Amino acid sequence: MNNFISVWLSVFISLCYCYSIGKFVPKGIPRLFGVLPVVCLFLLLPLNFSSIHLGGTFAFFIAWLANFKLLLFAFGKGPLSSNPSISLGHFIAFACLPIKIQQNPPLDSRDKSQNIQNKSNPSPKSYSVAPNKENPPEKKHPNRPIKENPVLKRPRKGHKWPLNITIKSILLAMLIQLYDYSDKFHPWAILCLYCFHIYLWLEITLALVAALAQAMLRLELEPQFNAPYLSTSLQDFWGKRWNIMVTSILRQAVYDPFLNIATHVVGRKWAPLPAILGTFVVSALMHELMFYYLSHVKPTWEITWFFLFHGVCLVVEIYLKKVVLHQKVRLPRLISGPLALGFLVVTGFWMFFPPLLRFKVDVRVLEEYTIFKDIFHALKF
Repeated sequence: MNNFISVWLSVFISLCYCYSIGKFVPKGIPRLFGVLPVVCLFLLLPLNFSSIHLGGTFAFFIAWLANFKLLLFAFGKGPLSSNPSISLGHFIAFACLPIKIQQNPPLDSRDKSQNIQNKSNPSPKSYSVAPNKENPPEKKHPNRPIKENPVLKRPRKGHKWPLNITIKSILLAMLIQLYDYSDKFHPWAILCLYCFHIYLWLEITLALVAALAQAMLRLELEPQFNAPYLSTSLQDFWGKRWNIMVTSILRQAVYDPFLNIATHVVGRKWAPLPAILGTFVVSALMHELMFYYLSHVKPTWEITWFFLFHGVCLVVEIYLKKVVLHQKVRLPRLISGPLALGFLVVTGFWMFFPPLLRFKVDVRVLEEYTIFKDIFHALKF
């Protein structure tokens, strides 16, 4: 427990230092030299954890996301530089948590803020919305009363959040119980359960962290996942649906610089292809580093090859869409969806899971669940 507190205290002091650097050191190389010691420290801190859940979560939050955000911050980019007047509390929260401010908050949230302003600053003029294509002016009707204060309505997704996470938490608990009967399942069936396990655990963990941050910061935050099980292609899965926070950070820190360089070499039309491949190279190395934090063994590079292979396949997919299909021919969703997910699962069985199983990461995860269960029962009774 003391080790856990001391590690997070180190993170807090380091981020306070980085925040002060942002106030006095100009962006660019001078600020980069200022944050590099913190980046190196954040790479070493996860080695203090032996727990899969605590160590893996801390490594993902700090050694990966926080470091990339600080590197972007050094050059005046990324979420830590989006608002020059950001407070210290917001700076620390956005640095060490996988959260991002939603650029276009839901309309109902803006209505609430508008209503608060109207109450605090009453005006004789009624609230109205400028006419546009989405909200055309209401036509007068002789037999219909005219509404003085029209309110734009949109389905509120926020109310679905607790139910969504509750259902997925129940599914994860049921899945963990199934492991007690793993000797009766085919090995491939167990690997399928691991696929669901990784997705459910990641989404539940990130959603709970985002909900806590949203309650504390009172800001609209972007979701972390966008129903990856509905993906229709590799481009759809990796670019729009899976772990959106990581995708956003890699886009700013890796993809955009690669794109600028590739544009001068191969032209604007084909520049995205080497930029995508370069992004997957960086992502592969970071995943290999995350696996090292979990296993503390010498890398076998199988996980790296998994992401490199997907990077190459994604480049081929985009090339075929541009050159062969010209974006005109598309498979029906009922066909493209199972094909995309099937490809992800099969390649995961082939390259991603073997090193995890070889070093018994799955066994350690289940042992930690047993410990959590025993602690819960002890506290309950």
